[in-house]
Amino acid sequence: MVHVSAAALAAALKGAKFPASKDDLVQLAQKNEAPKEVVEAIRNLPDKFYTMADVERAFSKEKAK
Repeated sequence: MVHVSAAALAAALKGAKFPASKDDLVQLAQKNEAPKEVVEAIRNLPDKFYTMADVERAFSKEKAK
C-alpha cells in the first residue's frame, strides 16, 4: 500500500459519518477530490465498516512496514 499522510487522509475523509463502509469512504474521498493514490489506498482496505480509529490504524500499520 502507498504511504498516505495523516493530513491527506483527513482531507480525503472530511465530512465522513462513522461507522462507514469502505465503499462510502471511497466515494467520499472521490467527492473530496483526494489524490488518486489516496483513493486507491482506501479502495484496497478490507470490506467492512470502519470507525475513524480503524482507518487510522489500518494506515499506520502500513506505514510501519
